[in-house]
Amino acid sequence: MKFIDEVKIRVAAGKGGNGCVSFRREKYVPRGGPDGGDGGTGGSVVIEATERKHSLLDFRYRNIFAASSGRGGEGQNRNGRGGENIVLEVPVGTIVKDPETGDILADLKEPGQRWTAAAGGRGGKGNAHFTSSTHRTPRFAQEGGAGEERELRLELKLIADVGLVGLPNAGKSTLISAISAARPKIADYPFTTLVPNLGVVRYDEDAPPFVVADVPGLIEGAHEGAGLGVRFLKHIERTRILVHVVDISSLPADDLLKPFRQIEFELSSYSQFLGEKPRIIVLNKIDLVPEDFTHQAGEHYKQLGSPVLLISSLKKKGLRDLVRLLTSMLAEMEE
Repeated sequence: MKFIDEVKIRVAAGKGGNGCVSFRREKYVPRGGPDGGDGGTGGSVVIEATERKHSLLDFRYRNIFAASSGRGGEGQNRNGRGGENIVLEVPVGTIVKDPETGDILADLKEPGQRWTAAAGGRGGKGNAHFTSSTHRTPRFAQEGGAGEERELRLELKLIADVGLVGLPNAGKSTLISAISAARPKIADYPFTTLVPNLGVVRYDEDAPPFVVADVPGLIEGAHEGAGLGVRFLKHIERTRILVHVVDISSLPADDLLKPFRQIEFELSSYSQFLGEKPRIIVLNKIDLVPEDFTHQAGEHYKQLGSPVLLISSLKKKGLRDLVRLLTSMLAEMEE
């Protein structure tokens, strides 16, 4: 399935039905009073978050949605039928924005959460509503109101407990495939991952599962849009823990911390909130370097103050310790 995380749509609610001008006409009632019914309310356009959807692909090729109008009122005080509502299903985590101002109109973070994108027009009142002591035969009724119409921008931010970050080819895709059932594309060149991947991870049967998101690798200038940066940085904003994956086999000998600092700069430049998230540093691909260099690099990274784990996603070394630590940290956050 193609992953689409940003779309622009236009929604239009239905017009309310007009009120009716009518008078009772029955045998032996030559001058019956007004009995015009009310018009029906126009249909509304509602956006609902659902776990059945994982992309905004449905809105890529159809982006105009109009609800039906209400029916007009009839004689004998019969009200018109209301217009049918349209419910647009979007993935959980979808944000609705004003395309011109960028203001957030709705943040649909829970399954079943709804937001009325365009309210239907009110139904017009029939002439039966306008009788008075001085005006017993009103020959007018109220017109139905216009429905709301607007353009909206939908943006999807994946909801995951853990976000994997790092340079291209750091081994994030291999890691998520090793600890979950996710099967991302894996190859030895930059930007193999072109879309975010989600995987469900569980330490053991007694531990609650958690969701891990693997986003495309970040490069210098990502927070300004370089590479695939800004488009996917937003997907780790909702995560509770960041796992910073570093390729230990490509660390420059004169500055072992350089790849880490590069990514951390991009994260904090994009959002101060991202820079403050709890993180675990994972030195990956330890199977490709001598043991003494692994120890040296590990000591350097431990000075940063975050937990440091040495792993090999390919050889599945150290992965159980990583999953156990993540499970423990998430449990503490819940408490």
